[in-house]
Amino acid sequence: MAARVPISFEFYPPKTDEQREQLDRTVEKLKAHAPQFMSVTFGAGGSTLSHTPETVQRLRSEHRVAGVPHITCVGGNREEIRALLKLYRALGCDRVVALRGDTPSGMVRSGDLRYASELVELIRAEHGRHFHIEVAAYPETHPQAGDALVDLRNFKAKVDAGADGAITQYFYNTDAYFRFVDDARALGIEVPIVPGIMPISNFSQLRRFSEACGAEIPRWIGQRMRAYGDDADAIREFASDFIARMCERLVAGGAPGLHFYTLNLARPTLAVLRRLGTDPA
Repeated sequence: MAARVPISFEFYPPKTDEQREQLDRTVEKLKAHAPQFMSVTFGAGGSTLSHTPETVQRLRSEHRVAGVPHITCVGGNREEIRALLKLYRALGCDRVVALRGDTPSGMVRSGDLRYASELVELIRAEHGRHFHIEVAAYPETHPQAGDALVDLRNFKAKVDAGADGAITQYFYNTDAYFRFVDDARALGIEVPIVPGIMPISNFSQLRRFSEACGAEIPRWIGQRMRAYGDDADAIREFASDFIARMCERLVAGGAPGLHFYTLNLARPTLAVLRRLGTDPA
C-alpha cells in the first residue's frame, strides 16, 4: 500500500471455551499489525444476553489492546445503557461504536431509544467528550431505509447528535463508497468515514450475510467462485487478491482507514494484509 492508514479489527463475543481460545489465537496474530483498536459486537441478532463486556475486558487486560465495545439501544432501557457506559468507562474505554441494533427475535418492546442518533445524544449528555463515538454508515443503503436520501439524512442525524466518525457496512463496489462519501460531504458531513472490509473466507456464508444486510455481491465474483469449484486454494488466492486490490483503491482514493470484519478468523484478514504490505509492528 502506497500510503499507510490506520487499521482496526472487529470480533464477535465468544460464548464457549473453544470460541474463546480461537479468539485469543486470532487476536494475538492480528495485534502484531498494530491496529488502532479492536471492536466487539453486541451479540448476534441484537441479543441482550451479550458477552461483550467480558470480551472487551479480556482484550484490554490480557491482550493489551484497545478493546472497543459496540453499544445498541434497541431492546434496552436508559438505565441499562447508562450502566454499560459506566462499566466501559471504568474499564478504561474511551471509544464506543453506537448502533441502533436489531430487535431480538420475539421481542415486542423496542426499548427507550428508537434510533442511534438518540443513543449518541445520551452518550454525549452523560459523558461529554470522554468517548470517541463511531456510528454506522451504509454506502449501499440500509435495507430498512425508505430510500438512499432518507438513509443519508439518518446518517447526518447521528453526526449532528455528536458522532466523531463512521464505519461503513462492508461492500465490494468501491464506486458505492466514493459516491456515498461525496453525497455525505455535500450534506455538510465532515467526519471520517472508514470503509468496512469483509475478507472472503466462506462464500456461502457471505452470501447469506449479504442477503440479510443488503450488501451487494457483484455477479462476476459469484461466477468466479463457482468456476473454481472445490479448489479451496484457488478460491482463497482469488478472494485475498481481490480484497487487497479493493483496499488499495480505497486508500488511494482517500479512505481514512480500513476496518476489517474478521468473523474471529485470522487467516483471511492476514492474507489481505500481506498483499497490502502491512508488516507486523
